[in-house]
Amino acid sequence: MNAHDIPGWFKSSYSGGVNDSCVEINPTAAPAVLVRDSKVTNGPVLRVSVGAWSDLVGLVRADV
Repeated sequence: MNAHDIPGWFKSSYSGGVNDSCVEINPTAAPAVLVRDSKVTNGPVLRVSVGAWSDLVGLVRADV
């Protein structure tokens, strides 16, 4: 199955309107989190470990 076809993609509720620059994530592809550009949904997909994603989210929340 293509990463683009995996159900479960979503954008942050902090995103504005339809044309805002944003990323979508798909946490259902365990043991990884998939990340893609919300405006280029058939473009490249990054696959990061759950630990790396958790670290990134922690840094963003801490405003580092």
